[in-house]
Amino acid sequence: MRTPRSRFLIPFLLILASLSLQAATKNLEIYWIDAEGGAATLIVSPAGQALLVDTANMTPDDRDAKRILAAAHQAGLTHIDFLLTTHFHSDHIGALQSLAKLIPIDLYLDHGDSVELARPNVAAAYKAYQELSAGKRRILKAGDRIPLKGVDVEVLMSAGQAITKPLKGAGAKNPACADFKEHTPEQDPDNDQSVGFLLKYGKFDFLTMGDLTWNYEQKLVCPNNLIGTVDLYQTTHHGLERSNSPQFVWAIQPTVAVMNNGARKGGPASVFEILRKSPGLQDIWQGHLALGAPKEVNADENQIANLEPGAQDKAHLLKASVAPDGKFTLTNYRTNFSKTYNSK
Repeated sequence: MRTPRSRFLIPFLLILASLSLQAATKNLEIYWIDAEGGAATLIVSPAGQALLVDTANMTPDDRDAKRILAAAHQAGLTHIDFLLTTHFHSDHIGALQSLAKLIPIDLYLDHGDSVELARPNVAAAYKAYQELSAGKRRILKAGDRIPLKGVDVEVLMSAGQAITKPLKGAGAKNPACADFKEHTPEQDPDNDQSVGFLLKYGKFDFLTMGDLTWNYEQKLVCPNNLIGTVDLYQTTHHGLERSNSPQFVWAIQPTVAVMNNGARKGGPASVFEILRKSPGLQDIWQGHLALGAPKEVNADENQIANLEPGAQDKAHLLKASVAPDGKFTLTNYRTNFSKTYNSK
């Protein structure tokens, strides 16, 4: 015979079990915010925490700050738990001061001091960053982990230094390294300081490397591939040919690549060719139609978020939704076209 207490306790326990199951099956979400060649990627963990990677451009009308805020609201966020600034160039940090007035930011993450402080514009932006992040800043090193609840986020590169030991399952010799040809050193050396990381959620993994350049990519894949293969790759440096070497791309063998390019920034034919020659690549998705490459070289228009440049731009999002079983779905908000992929 049930006691009065048990009549209340059993339904309460059933409700708790249902809520726990819902929490356990919540998806990881990744939003690529259209910054017309800038960078702003919003990651929302299954536990509801947010990691914003870069804050795009400064514009007189606060365009990119407002676009980031709109994406945050769409994701149901009232604050940003972690802001990671991969490096201190204007297309990655420009909207920060405006954004910080629109939504609270709990913790600031970066690679350490800018190496371009002799440039007045960079120095001014970095000083403003120091003031905003005072008392809420953490400098990342290769091998560190970002404590985003519900996922594992490991820093692979920071301040020009790479991890020194292969990740689990990685470490094989990279045969493409025999053909590596070094590029002329960067004129914008803070690119080489970029923070790059691998995010894992169950079987799924997502790799993004900021604006790390061609020569520095090799630290992770030559002579041995320290990363292994990945499911989803945000093309490095907006899809520019100053990055995305064959040695790097063919080592990580992404199933899907997302290019956070602009209409006239990123997306040369040579990078599309490297991506498409990567073993196992199924699709490329783009933030913008790349006007510098022939139309037929671009992805199918269903997989391109924005077709119009400049004032005509509509700021459509790309989104990845990753289920606990590893299946991940890419959606183009311009067309509502979606496609689902299996993790490796």
